[in-house]
Amino acid sequence: MTRAKKLINDPLNVTVEELEGFVKAYSHIVRKVGTHAVVRKDAPVKGKVAILSGGGSGHEPLFIGYVGYGMCDGAVYGEVFAAPTPPNILEATRAIDGGAGVIYIYGNYAGDNMNFGLAAQMAEADGIEVEIIPYWDDISSAPPERKMERRGIAGGFYVYKCAGAAAEIWGADLKEVKRVAEKARENVRSFGVALAPGTIPATGKPTFELGEDEIYFGIGAHGEKGILLTKIKPADEVTEIIVKEILRDLPLRSGDEVNMLVNGCGSTTLMELYIVTRKAVQILADIGVEIHHVDVGNFLTTQEMAGATISILRLDDELKELCDAPAYTPIVRICPELQSKLK
Repeated sequence: MTRAKKLINDPLNVTVEELEGFVKAYSHIVRKVGTHAVVRKDAPVKGKVAILSGGGSGHEPLFIGYVGYGMCDGAVYGEVFAAPTPPNILEATRAIDGGAGVIYIYGNYAGDNMNFGLAAQMAEADGIEVEIIPYWDDISSAPPERKMERRGIAGGFYVYKCAGAAAEIWGADLKEVKRVAEKARENVRSFGVALAPGTIPATGKPTFELGEDEIYFGIGAHGEKGILLTKIKPADEVTEIIVKEILRDLPLRSGDEVNMLVNGCGSTTLMELYIVTRKAVQILADIGVEIHHVDVGNFLTTQEMAGATISILRLDDELKELCDAPAYTPIVRICPELQSKLK
């Protein structure tokens, strides 16, 4: 088995070194806290509910790319594909607490649930009120009646965006931001496909095996195997399978309005993602579903995994307002004033 090539130094120090580089690149937006966290440069914001995201590194730009105005106040990393430690979570919590409480939002994985839960207890012992919102948008990982067992993947973007807007733009209190985050979580679903696995830097080995002519539907963010192995198909057929699986879990009818996120898994080209987007929009339009906004690009990656995920958020007036609200982070730049000029 050939070891994957990586542009790194010490495989065991990639997380610390990437955070150092990230902060140097975006020092106008974020600053470093300890060795494993970044926070918005102006944190803590007094009187504002603070939002802390986090999880394992290796999914960039997930977590750290969402830190800034209108989204997350901080992000804390574990090592590659591993949960952050409770002490590091607590350190980040203290750095962003502006006195109105902190909400932890993260993907629904056992290690994250345990460590964020422990950190919440430690923070509350410090007098910081904490709420916990794991998101579970990956429909491949459990049936609807066991949705709380599902994994969190790229659809968590909308949970961060809506909660962040409620806290920043509305000035909502802790209870209200939690309500908004839970509402976004309950209205988003994701499903994806892998054409090739990713690797873990420390080992260089693929997270699963795929034949040259095979693809895997229902893959997880840490390189978990999918639920349906098939021969490779044209992009339109692949997209149709993904969208139809989502629609089985999130029934939409004519007149409904949605946002859609077409996410690359790491090595997928934008050309491919735009081809997928073309078909996904067509499928929804054919059943009378209106597309309010589409985001295309890398939002949650699994190192150099090839493939794509699609996330669909069912909108109402409130969620639409929150999704459209201003934001400024390393990868999310929403300026309503400019957008209105382009209409």
